[in-house]
Amino acid sequence: MADSSVPGREPLILFAIAGVLLVVSGIGPVDRLTWVLEIAPVAIGIPLLIATRGLWPLTPLLYRLLFFHACILMLGGHYTYAEVPVGFWVQDWLDLSRNHYDRLGHFVQGFVPAILMREILWRASPLRGSRWLPFLTVCFALAFSAFYEFIEWWGALIMGEAADAFLATQGDVWDTQWDMFLAMCGAIAALVLLTRMHDRQLTRLTQETGQA
Repeated sequence: MADSSVPGREPLILFAIAGVLLVVSGIGPVDRLTWVLEIAPVAIGIPLLIATRGLWPLTPLLYRLLFFHACILMLGGHYTYAEVPVGFWVQDWLDLSRNHYDRLGHFVQGFVPAILMREILWRASPLRGSRWLPFLTVCFALAFSAFYEFIEWWGALIMGEAADAFLATQGDVWDTQWDMFLAMCGAIAALVLLTRMHDRQLTRLTQETGQA
């Protein structure tokens, strides 16, 4: 992975690929309502990232992570999380009791937003270099995961059985707790694995763009 920290054409290429994949994911999804709910962050995020790219570009690392997260959301939206084929492959391979693609989705839901929030706090708050930065980053990931569980709950209350595919509990009474726990694990893993790389890219980005 290149360590160039001023985005060039790569973000535009990622936006274009994500846009194409978004359209493809919407062709014959298993459940149209679930698709709409799952891809909503992608449909909102792409225009937002394009609009802010000139004024407040992100690090290449973050653009790539957001693209990866978008792919997971679009795949889950197309098939519904309980029916993604790769989840069944892993289920058969490891002799699991359920399709665990949704577990991957919630792990990434902590992993990627953690780097997003870390970047925002590093650049736009006094927390750069503070010991509070990793702690607050994990707290944000947990809060984001909990809020997403609220959305699933509200969706179930409003839409009833129509929201079953969106909830994707697959009969697990502890599904909500697992989702939040995996998001926390994802956030911690992101900080452990990517902090040094992220710091290098943030330092170079702020130097070359002149943004504090």
